[in-house]
Amino acid sequence: MEALLKEYLPILIFIGVAVGLSLAMVIGSYLVAPQRPDSEKLSAYECGFEAFDDARSQFDVRFYLVAILFIIFDLEVAFLFPWAITLGDIGMFGFWSMVVFLGILTIGFVYEWKKGALEWE
Repeated sequence: MEALLKEYLPILIFIGVAVGLSLAMVIGSYLVAPQRPDSEKLSAYECGFEAFDDARSQFDVRFYLVAILFIIFDLEVAFLFPWAITLGDIGMFGFWSMVVFLGILTIGFVYEWKKGALEWE
């Protein structure tokens, strides 16, 4: 039991400090920050016009489709960077594995393009 306590005590201290600091920051910002927003704070943000509908209204499915497609191809880039860094160490097997991976993604992209998933009407 004592050995287990020695191993996990720093982790428990770290978690306790993290929870304590986060609670202190949240409570401190609530106490220090003014709680009365002015007209500038309540004005339209970035888009330049006032909201004309409820924010909880349904979105078009195409928004979600574009978001999913972005995630897929963004992850492709996330896999390409470490591959490019270690290309000298992984040899030809790593190279051809990435070629197959990129080929599968290219086939998927062409399929989406042909199906019209990227068209916006």
